Amino acid sequence: MKAMVLAAGLGTRLRPLTDDRPKALVMVGGRSMLEIALARLRQFGVTEAIVNTHHCAETIDEYLKANRNFGMRIEISREEELLDTGGGLKKAAWFFLEDTGGTSDDPFIVHNVDVISTIDLAGMVRFHKEQGALATLAVQDRETKRYLLFDEENMLCGRRAAGEGEPEFARSATAAQALAFCGIHILTPKIFAKMAEIGAFSIIDAYLHLAAQGERIAGFSADRYRWRDLGRPESVAQAAQEIERGIFFAS
Repeated sequence: MKAMVLAAGLGTRLRPLTDDRPKALVMVGGRSMLEIALARLRQFGVTEAIVNTHHCAETIDEYLKANRNFGMRIEISREEELLDTGGGLKKAAWFFLEDTGGTSDDPFIVHNVDVISTIDLAGMVRFHKEQGALATLAVQDRETKRYLLFDEENMLCGRRAAGEGEPEFARSATAAQALAFCGIHILTPKIFAKMAEIGAFSIIDAYLHLAAQGERIAGFSADRYRWRDLGRPESVAQAAQEIERGIFFAS
């Protein structure tokens, strides 16, 4: 199975931890964010991964080589200019389409480097297949600054900002539940042929456009799992304590 680790961000929220290193190499409980993400993916059968880079890109290259790619095939997708989540994924499309003739239905995982969780990725893949989804997003019922809206069939139908923000609907829904995205997705390779966006763009924008066209963009409930965003120094410190207590682990 293949995966992509989104690691090209500047990590501005993590300063001063990212003053001299990329976000992916910030240490959490004695291991880098990148090592933790790759170890989690490896647990669920991922043997090949692509990592996008930008800030201090050479440092990540050297780190992976020094660690023999953690026993995996790892490719690097270097972005001279940041392409955001959607543009970065689209640039890496070749990795998921190689040797398939562009017709593969084998799903792959996309995982933000700055999240840690106990989410059952194998269960998420099974759910994705059962739903016949083009993309499946891990979501939770928790507070966030930006909510995604899902209809009664757990399909993406819109989004809204926190507070009194007006919802933006991609398509109509009888009832919509506002959920928080966890930065972990399962995708089917045929999504690349359906992405009309070019350059730098958000993958969420692409999902909403696809939902408006009737594509199945599903939400996988991750409420029963532990999850933490590692985007701030205090979150990194909390995650390190949780790893020490065995709440999060990666091997």
